[in-house]
Amino acid sequence: MKLMKRIVVLLSLVALVGCALPTVRQQDLDAWIGQPVSALELHPFFITVPVVKTKTSDGTEIWNYVNGRDIGSCSGGGSVFSGTVNSGRYSQFTNCVSRIGACNNIFYIKENVVLQYIAVGSGGMRCMTTKEVQPQFIGSGNFN
Repeated sequence: MKLMKRIVVLLSLVALVGCALPTVRQQDLDAWIGQPVSALELHPFFITVPVVKTKTSDGTEIWNYVNGRDIGSCSGGGSVFSGTVNSGRYSQFTNCVSRIGACNNIFYIKENVVLQYIAVGSGGMRCMTTKEVQPQFIGSGNFN
Protein backbone atom coordinates (compact mmCIF):
# COMPACT_ATOMS: atom_id res chain seq x y z
CA MET A 1 0.00 0.00 0.00
CA LYS A 2 2.86 2.40 0.81
CA LEU A 3 4.41 1.65 -2.57
CA MET A 4 1.15 2.47 -4.31
CA LYS A 5 0.91 5.83 -2.47
CA ARG A 6 4.47 6.67 -3.45
CA ILE A 7 3.77 5.86 -7.08
CA VAL A 8 0.67 8.06 -7.07
CA VAL A 9 2.61 10.94 -5.47
CA LEU A 10 5.48 10.50 -7.94
CA LEU A 11 3.13 10.49 -10.95
CA SER A 12 1.37 13.59 -9.62
CA LEU A 13 4.69 15.40 -9.30
CA VAL A 14 5.73 14.39 -12.81
CA ALA A 15 2.41 15.68 -14.18
CA LEU A 16 2.78 18.94 -12.25
CA VAL A 17 6.34 19.52 -13.48
CA GLY A 18 5.27 18.65 -17.04
CA CYS A 19 2.58 21.33 -16.91
CA ALA A 20 5.11 23.92 -15.75
CA LEU A 21 7.35 23.50 -18.81
CA PRO A 22 7.03 26.06 -21.59
CA THR A 23 4.67 24.86 -24.28
CA VAL A 24 3.36 25.85 -27.67
CA ARG A 25 -0.39 26.32 -27.47
CA GLN A 26 -2.22 25.26 -30.62
CA GLN A 27 -4.84 28.00 -30.21
CA ASP A 28 -2.08 30.63 -30.43
CA LEU A 29 -0.82 29.16 -33.71
CA ASP A 30 -4.30 28.67 -35.20
CA ALA A 31 -5.29 32.28 -34.42
CA TRP A 32 -3.00 33.43 -37.26
CA ILE A 33 -4.58 31.34 -40.02
CA GLY A 34 -6.28 33.67 -42.51
CA GLN A 35 -4.87 36.86 -40.95
CA PRO A 36 -3.51 39.61 -43.21
CA VAL A 37 0.24 40.12 -43.30
CA SER A 38 -0.25 43.65 -41.97
CA ALA A 39 -1.36 42.17 -38.61
CA LEU A 40 1.97 40.34 -38.43
CA GLU A 41 4.00 43.37 -39.49
CA LEU A 42 2.42 45.52 -36.76
CA HIS A 43 2.38 42.95 -33.94
CA PRO A 44 4.25 44.20 -30.81
CA PHE A 45 6.14 40.93 -30.30
CA PHE A 46 7.13 40.11 -33.88
CA ILE A 47 8.47 43.61 -34.61
CA THR A 48 11.01 43.12 -31.80
CA VAL A 49 12.79 40.04 -33.22
CA PRO A 50 14.79 39.60 -36.45
CA VAL A 51 12.96 38.09 -39.42
CA VAL A 52 14.39 35.99 -42.25
CA LYS A 53 12.22 35.96 -45.38
CA THR A 54 12.42 33.36 -48.14
CA LYS A 55 10.19 32.32 -51.03
CA THR A 56 9.37 28.85 -52.33
CA SER A 57 9.10 27.84 -55.99
CA ASP A 58 5.28 28.06 -55.87
CA GLY A 59 5.39 31.63 -54.54
CA THR A 60 4.68 30.86 -50.88
CA GLU A 61 6.62 33.19 -48.62
CA ILE A 62 8.26 31.89 -45.45
CA TRP A 63 8.85 34.45 -42.70
CA ASN A 64 10.92 33.13 -39.81
CA TYR A 65 10.95 35.38 -36.76
CA VAL A 66 14.02 34.13 -34.88
CA ASN A 67 13.71 34.62 -31.13
CA GLY A 68 17.07 33.39 -29.88
CA ARG A 69 20.40 33.82 -28.20
CA ASP A 70 23.96 33.15 -29.21
CA ILE A 71 25.31 30.59 -26.75
CA GLY A 72 29.09 30.62 -26.80
CA SER A 73 32.02 29.31 -24.83
CA CYS A 74 35.77 29.53 -25.17
CA SER A 75 38.58 27.34 -23.94
CA GLY A 76 42.31 27.63 -24.18
CA GLY A 77 45.15 29.75 -22.93
CA GLY A 78 43.97 33.29 -22.27
CA SER A 79 41.12 34.76 -20.34
CA VAL A 80 39.59 38.06 -21.32
CA PHE A 81 37.95 38.26 -17.91
CA SER A 82 41.10 38.34 -15.81
CA GLY A 83 42.62 41.63 -14.67
CA THR A 84 45.82 41.27 -16.67
CA VAL A 85 47.00 38.89 -19.35
CA ASN A 86 50.72 38.16 -19.65
CA SER A 87 52.36 38.05 -23.07
CA GLY A 88 52.74 34.24 -22.97
CA ARG A 89 49.02 33.71 -22.49
CA TYR A 90 48.17 36.47 -24.94
CA SER A 91 49.78 34.58 -27.82
CA GLN A 92 48.21 31.18 -26.98
CA PHE A 93 45.51 29.66 -29.14
CA THR A 94 41.95 29.99 -27.85
CA ASN A 95 39.15 27.82 -29.20
CA CYS A 96 35.62 29.23 -29.20
CA VAL A 97 32.34 27.55 -30.08
CA SER A 98 29.12 29.40 -30.78
CA ARG A 99 25.62 28.01 -31.20
CA ILE A 100 22.32 29.78 -31.65
CA GLY A 101 19.53 28.59 -29.38
CA ALA A 102 16.29 29.87 -30.83
CA CYS A 103 12.57 29.54 -31.15
CA ASN A 104 11.85 29.87 -34.85
CA ASN A 105 8.40 31.41 -35.34
CA ILE A 106 7.69 30.34 -38.92
CA PHE A 107 4.83 31.85 -40.92
CA TYR A 108 3.76 30.53 -44.33
CA ILE A 109 2.22 33.37 -46.36
CA LYS A 110 0.54 33.51 -49.75
CA GLU A 111 -1.17 36.50 -51.38
CA ASN A 112 -0.60 38.55 -48.20
CA VAL A 113 -2.51 36.10 -46.00
CA VAL A 114 -1.05 33.83 -43.29
CA LEU A 115 -1.62 30.18 -44.22
CA GLN A 116 0.09 28.61 -41.21
CA TYR A 117 2.21 29.43 -38.16
CA ILE A 118 4.50 26.89 -36.55
CA ALA A 119 7.05 27.25 -33.76
CA VAL A 120 10.21 25.14 -33.89
CA GLY A 121 12.90 25.12 -31.20
CA SER A 122 16.52 24.69 -32.28
CA GLY A 123 19.92 24.64 -30.63
CA GLY A 124 18.49 23.28 -27.37
CA MET A 125 15.85 26.02 -27.05
CA ARG A 126 12.19 25.24 -26.35
CA CYS A 127 9.39 27.31 -27.81
CA MET A 128 6.40 28.61 -25.91
CA THR A 129 3.42 30.70 -26.88
CA THR A 130 0.89 32.71 -24.92
CA LYS A 131 -2.17 34.79 -25.82
CA GLU A 132 0.22 37.73 -26.31
CA VAL A 133 1.44 36.29 -29.63
CA GLN A 134 -2.08 36.10 -31.06
CA PRO A 135 -2.91 38.63 -33.78
CA GLN A 136 -5.45 40.62 -31.74
CA PHE A 137 -2.93 41.38 -28.94
CA ILE A 138 -2.06 45.05 -28.78
CA GLY A 139 -0.34 46.34 -25.69
CA SER A 140 2.79 46.38 -23.65
CA GLY A 141 4.52 43.36 -22.21
CA ASN A 142 7.76 41.60 -21.49
CA PHE A 143 8.57 38.83 -23.92
CA ASN A 144 11.23 36.12 -23.55
